[in-house]
Amino acid sequence: MTTYVLKTLWRHRTRTLLTVTGAAVAMFVFCFVGSVQEGMQRLTTGADADRSLIVFQENRFCPTSSRLPEDYATKIRKVPGVREVMPIQVWTNNCRASLDIVVFNGADPDQIQATRPIKLTHGSWESFGSQRDAAIVGRNVAQRRGLKTGDQFSIGDLSVQVAGIFASAVPSEENLIYTSLAFLQYTRGLDAAGLVTQHEVLLTDDADADRVAAEIDQTLRSGAVATKTRRKGAFQASTLSDLVDLIGFAHWLGYACVGLVLSLVATTTVMSVQDRIKEYAVLQTIGVRPLRAMRLVLAESTLLCLVGGSLGTLFALGALALGGFAIGAEGATIAFRPSLELALSGTLVSLVVGIAAGLAPAVQAATVSIVGALAEA
Repeated sequence: MTTYVLKTLWRHRTRTLLTVTGAAVAMFVFCFVGSVQEGMQRLTTGADADRSLIVFQENRFCPTSSRLPEDYATKIRKVPGVREVMPIQVWTNNCRASLDIVVFNGADPDQIQATRPIKLTHGSWESFGSQRDAAIVGRNVAQRRGLKTGDQFSIGDLSVQVAGIFASAVPSEENLIYTSLAFLQYTRGLDAAGLVTQHEVLLTDDADADRVAAEIDQTLRSGAVATKTRRKGAFQASTLSDLVDLIGFAHWLGYACVGLVLSLVATTTVMSVQDRIKEYAVLQTIGVRPLRAMRLVLAESTLLCLVGGSLGTLFALGALALGGFAIGAEGATIAFRPSLELALSGTLVSLVVGIAAGLAPAVQAATVSIVGALAEA
């Protein structure tokens, strides 16, 4: 059966190639959409998102508009349930949605090493801590910008020396550049001495995140600047609210890609069966049972879809791995990363769509009238 199906596809190789290519392109887009959705889910869920709090200035959105006193950290540390507080100064080249956003986070180098889920792959912590304008760069940013340890990187009013490249178990971290807090506070034009954008609060294991957030806001209510404290995941989801709506719409684009593959393979298979309707009549004449004829057509459509879908999925995973793509807004980023779940979903969708696309033409091939088909010949 396999030999017969392969020979049939080869006999109409132009049509086969066009169908495989179309399925590959559609599944490529499907996997990219899936990667965006996975990135958003990773950003807003998980231990880092649920067990950390972000203290931000109330009624502020873009990082450049939030200006909290650095000494708020002392008051926050006294709140029960707080394990550590890290004042962070954020600078970004673009508060709007962008595919090439650059985000600097300025914080104490020792706190960064102790609290952030990052690991240096190049460079050293000693160089980062000892040099005022030193920075460690996320792997994705380094990949997009072609940076390596020892390079000088300048953007806007900022110019830093790359002291290391880091990887992280949290993909969005790999789109950040970390510097010392003092460097961002005293950079010309920022005018942020004694001020920070936000305070990141790490909680004890038994702390109730919502209760601690409310207590922090209550404690700081008498301060110079009102605050709004939320779980890190909720804060980032709110920051990216416009992109969340866009990603929700992109979900339908994924379904449209699946529908495109279904219609493309189904149309090709129907044309193939109609072109060879007399051939199926002959097969039944020499003893091929209708069920076996159905399996031949289903095998043909499934093979077309699997080959095209698998190629599209592989190309998408390769592009995601090599490209270091991310989209961000207002200092938060969504990383596009390949994953095993994405590979499995792409392959499974290709298999299911291939079977579904072949059902109607398979029934047509199995129920062909031998007398009528041969009479036409």
